[in-house]
Amino acid sequence: MRSIALRALLLIGVATFGAAGVTGQQAAAPPFQAGKHYTVISPAQPTSTDTGKVEVAEVFMFGCPACFSFEPWVQAWREQAADYINFVRIPAQWENHPESPIHARAYYTAEALGKLDEIAGPFFEEFHGNRNMLDTEAKLAAFFAKHGVDEATFKSTFDSFAVNAKVKRADELVRLYRAQSTPTIIINGKYATGGQMAGTYGTLFAIIDDLAAREHAAAGASSAQ
Repeated sequence: MRSIALRALLLIGVATFGAAGVTGQQAAAPPFQAGKHYTVISPAQPTSTDTGKVEVAEVFMFGCPACFSFEPWVQAWREQAADYINFVRIPAQWENHPESPIHARAYYTAEALGKLDEIAGPFFEEFHGNRNMLDTEAKLAAFFAKHGVDEATFKSTFDSFAVNAKVKRADELVRLYRAQSTPTIIINGKYATGGQMAGTYGTLFAIIDDLAAREHAAAGASSAQ
């Protein structure tokens, strides 16, 4: 398993982002092809998203340089994504990234405490900008304390059954999705895509939007029958 930096995407994407938003001037247009622009996950996996919504999941790691570079693009896309899209993250836990399991636990701790939106950005910055690996429980407790979480609350949540269950499920999903790199994007548990398949940030988000729209339309057609 490995983290693949999207350097080529950054070079192309930065040039187009300011002029044309997330989609970019160089984005390829539908129809997108299975095997070329995305892969089909077989069997499809159930999602945690409510009926009527389409789940877009990012398999990521806080310690992944590509995920750190990708983050502002994700946030810009989220601001203009269709209202039927539910964006979630799934933290990968890989053997050659020894910090990734404890980071996954930290992610779900923040989620359980209602601190995810507040903490995610600073976590990336602390790791990549400040070179603080946040790879021990003590370092994480100190980091959470900066965001208003006392040590006792952090520890009880960090070691809770609910967080344990989510960490285990995340690891299972990453394997079921056959994700080989981060970031990998999963659409509704059925399709996977990423930087290498898309070639540019603009195309990547166009693929995501197109597949999500297909899923939304299919769900609407099914409910109308």
